[in-house]
Amino acid sequence: MMKLWGGRFTKQTNRLVEEYTASIPFDQKLFEEDIRGSLAHVRMLGECGIIRPGEAKKISEGLKTIREKIRAGKVEFSVSHEDIHMNIEKLLIEEIGPTGGKLHTGRSRNDQVALDMHLYVRARTLDLVKALTALQEVLVEKAEEHVDTILPGYTHLQRAQPVRLAHHLLAYVDMFGRDAERLKDSYKRVNTMPLGAGAIAGTTFPIRRERVAEELGFDRLYDNSMDAVSDRDYLVEFLSAASLIMVHLSRLSEELILWSSEEFGYVELDDAFCTGSSMMPQKKNPDVPELIRGKTGRVMGHWVSLMTTLKALPLTYNKDMQEDKEGVFDSVETLKGALALTAPMVAGMKVNGEKMRRNAEEGFSNATDLADYLVTKGLPFREAHEVVGRLVLTCLHEGKSLTDLTLEEYREACPLVEEDVYEKLKVENVADARNAGSGTARSRVLEVLKKKKIELDETRNWLNTVRY
Repeated sequence: MMKLWGGRFTKQTNRLVEEYTASIPFDQKLFEEDIRGSLAHVRMLGECGIIRPGEAKKISEGLKTIREKIRAGKVEFSVSHEDIHMNIEKLLIEEIGPTGGKLHTGRSRNDQVALDMHLYVRARTLDLVKALTALQEVLVEKAEEHVDTILPGYTHLQRAQPVRLAHHLLAYVDMFGRDAERLKDSYKRVNTMPLGAGAIAGTTFPIRRERVAEELGFDRLYDNSMDAVSDRDYLVEFLSAASLIMVHLSRLSEELILWSSEEFGYVELDDAFCTGSSMMPQKKNPDVPELIRGKTGRVMGHWVSLMTTLKALPLTYNKDMQEDKEGVFDSVETLKGALALTAPMVAGMKVNGEKMRRNAEEGFSNATDLADYLVTKGLPFREAHEVVGRLVLTCLHEGKSLTDLTLEEYREACPLVEEDVYEKLKVENVADARNAGSGTARSRVLEVLKKKKIELDETRNWLNTVRY
């Protein structure tokens, strides 16, 4: 079968070469983007008089027919035609005759595939920002439910200081907010149009790139044709952002796994997001967060893979760049699934506030406040630290908490202690004492909740106004 580029060749391509080099098994995913770009390109060709208006109309109608056939599953792509671009062009020629061969006028597969990937990543960027916003909304709602739920905060996975569960959840709202900001910032680089660069040096035809960019919703054009066809920075940036989103999802998943264990007992995940054991009938396994945690390395691996592919490539296009797609496609699907599952999983989890509070009260998480209390009574902090350390040791030996100690036991350790120490050591008061800066005090948490709702509204407004 003669290739669309086969005029210079005297032999058919080796079948193994065809199978090894073909990208159609995976880049067929780009058929919507490829046809959308071709429709804009051919309209511009007709408007500029590069092809006749009737030819442009005929090609456009043929492309729309092919798009409907692909959507309906009536098209079988061929490895012999290598990629989605050549497959569609071959289908077009079969559909409308030799006129279909005029579609490729003034462009190359190099700028065509770059355009397709820009269109694909642009749409997926918006999808992910929407999904992140939806997850943030769930976390904010759950935080509002648990403003007064106290649990131990942890450092080194050891109980540290009492915090409000709302404060803990809002930390993830901020993480995912930064993720959305990174994607929003990268959008302007994704939304740059490469079409018109040709294979490497542009085209001799009097095309109007601005007209195509306007129709496709691009804000900017590449200034340099060589950069346009070889730039994959936006994909590296996208995979970097995707990797960090997965890391944040993995950290949240890890806590859900720990918290849902009998050892913690802080939350119970809905049955719909867990599985059982084929042998042990009592088991309820947190498979969803475990898989999210496991798939994080997969997305990170795609980022490393693309960076490795690009590190030694000379300008401009090289076949190595074909390796950019599968990792991006897989990362998108992995991330979309993880975000879509995490939101309802968090929304449906039951919180054991009593267990959280009990652990906060029993784990000496108010020890720092006792030291601060002694400082307010006039004791230097380093001495106060030592006094409290000895009191904690006493409690450990006697199986007590700090609030179980009598006033006499306190005064034995330090005569400065008064009756008001017990009020100071209540976990709510310990949390509310942290009212400065970004602390866990109730009033501060309520302020942050309002702020996050405003930020989410701003993101939704951005999504509604962005042009694509």
